[in-house]
Amino acid sequence: MDDALKHNVRMFTKPFYYLRHGQTETNAHRLVAGSLDVDLTPLGREQALAAAKALAREPITQIYSSPLKRARHTAEPIAAALNVPLAIIAEIAERNWGDLEGKPRGSRRKGVMPSGAETTETFTQRVLAGFSSIDSDVPLVVAHSGVFRVLCRTLGIVEAEAPVANATPLRLVPHSKQDWKVEEL
Repeated sequence: MDDALKHNVRMFTKPFYYLRHGQTETNAHRLVAGSLDVDLTPLGREQALAAAKALAREPITQIYSSPLKRARHTAEPIAAALNVPLAIIAEIAERNWGDLEGKPRGSRRKGVMPSGAETTETFTQRVLAGFSSIDSDVPLVVAHSGVFRVLCRTLGIVEAEAPVANATPLRLVPHSKQDWKVEEL
């Protein structure tokens, strides 16, 4: 990614927090959810409450969530517990996978674009546009695994070193001008 574009995203200049939504039925059954607006399972709701407890002592000043129910319903109890504002950012919704949505994850083929799917480039630009609208001192972003992959590629984080499990709070910290660290809370 172009360093100039990366530096136009204010949240990429200091530590911030990231949380993937809690568990959904599509997660539990290893299905591609993409842009499907699925809700949390009972376990996912419990995970959201546990994440709120884990984040209770962190200096978060605002929460930014994807508009999809699974992210919103994870973010809402955290915003209430932390007593911070919650803003919805449409651009950080999960990638649209077209015809693959609702199908087993194993149906995805590397290098093959499913019919009706959003391209990697379009998805990345959309997500980065959403990130550029985040303007708080210490943000928490509640979104999706695909959005986290955009973060990893943008910030030079090796994804294998930074797994993104459901509802596991992460702190992303600039380590040097080129490197970022991911800390699990």
